[in-house]
Amino acid sequence: MSFKRILLGVVLVGLIGGGILAYIAYGTFFTPNTSFNDDEEFVFIPTDVSENDLEKVLSPLLKDFDAFKSAAKRKGYLNNIKAGRYKIAKGMNNNEIVNSLRSGNIPVKVSFNNQESVNDLAGRIASQIEADSSSLVAAFKDTEFLNSNGFNEDNLISPYIPNSYEFFWNTSATAFRDRMLKEYNRFWNDARIEKAKVLGLQPNEVIALASIVHKETAKVDERPTVAGVYINRLKKGMLLQADPTVIYAIKKETGNFDTIIKRVLYKDLEMDSPYNTYKYAGIPPGPITMPDITAIDAVLNPKKHNYYYFVANVEKFGYHMFAENLTQHNRNKEQYIRWINAQKIKR
Repeated sequence: MSFKRILLGVVLVGLIGGGILAYIAYGTFFTPNTSFNDDEEFVFIPTDVSENDLEKVLSPLLKDFDAFKSAAKRKGYLNNIKAGRYKIAKGMNNNEIVNSLRSGNIPVKVSFNNQESVNDLAGRIASQIEADSSSLVAAFKDTEFLNSNGFNEDNLISPYIPNSYEFFWNTSATAFRDRMLKEYNRFWNDARIEKAKVLGLQPNEVIALASIVHKETAKVDERPTVAGVYINRLKKGMLLQADPTVIYAIKKETGNFDTIIKRVLYKDLEMDSPYNTYKYAGIPPGPITMPDITAIDAVLNPKKHNYYYFVANVEKFGYHMFAENLTQHNRNKEQYIRWINAQKIKR
């Protein structure tokens, strides 16, 4: 066999081998590798994830995890796995999947409202981002954070203004808390702070009073009127005498915030708690729930009137009957008492 033939054979073998390797490489990187039917799926990759954990997360969505792993290794992804929420579109190849997991961290919408305790808030947030409840509670209760920002154990829920916010799923507990403080400071703009000053109130007091307004009525259009009643009482030095504060005091005392109390009893009004506004004057030391923005703005923009009393309107459920004096109020109250007795509501 001549040297030329041998050389030609070596070249052909090399070409064939190279072709096979190129084919394998192409297949590894550019063959579609998704196994789901929907247009897209989202994956949540935890912080400090291992390769085994990554496999558990991705395998249900891929036809061939080993092929993905091979491509990911060649692209250096396995040495720099990033936590977060990522989108994988139907028909993506391994090259596209790795690129998406490397730089496509997609924020999540985090929403919360009306939580009564810091534990409830932590549970709500933990269901939407990676941070767990215990780490969130610890961040919320951190004394250094509270003291340095004008909060305390009674009003530690105040910095969290109910709304929807965008966060990366892998946001830590302290990062969430610090971001919410920024949102709180943004919420309390010059206009709102000035309105609070006109009322003689600090932002924390506004939120505490707004929490009572929030509990008193779910009707947004009625909240400025209810807020006006409490502002009138404060100006006159009267007790607020708000039933929701008594209910909160009972829950706080028992530690059971799931307790359902539909009727406040006379004996409840004697409960010795700073949250009992039948016993202690002024605004409670902290909010009794997380008031939404409409309740806060209702306090900052109370309706001007001469009402000092109100009671549930049994002919227009959800709304209240308002009175300027105790005689009018007692007449209104009689209707409510007759109705609640007829319903056999004892507690």
